[in-house]
Amino acid sequence: MAVELKLLAVAVIIGLVQLLWAAAAARGQQDLKWAAGPRDTPMPISGSAARLHRAFWNFVETFPFFAAAVLAAAAAGKLGSDLTVWGSIMYVAGRAIYAPLYAAGVPMLRSVVWFASLIGLVMILVALLR
Repeated sequence: MAVELKLLAVAVIIGLVQLLWAAAAARGQQDLKWAAGPRDTPMPISGSAARLHRAFWNFVETFPFFAAAVLAAAAAGKLGSDLTVWGSIMYVAGRAIYAPLYAAGVPMLRSVVWFASLIGLVMILVALLR
């Protein structure tokens, strides 16, 4: 299996970990009865729980683009190039590092890591469009 497809699977795992981490952090501020109910009345979260929630949704915003780019590159027979391999590594590493930095409240470095993951995604697209 191509390394980019393995990294796509790792990205799915990262997303699931972020989902569970954000949910566990939120349960510290929102009781289980509220979480199991219809959630008609908002129960806001704050601090690191809110940052984990935002980090997860940031992942959700970018992951479909990464998945589509890797799968399109696979369909086009473009996997295995330096651009697709290193682009996938940059995206996945960036997304793995981003959530802990965001949860810890690290401002500028978090943005640099996010941008590096975006550059990785663009690298895959460049390889695809060559």
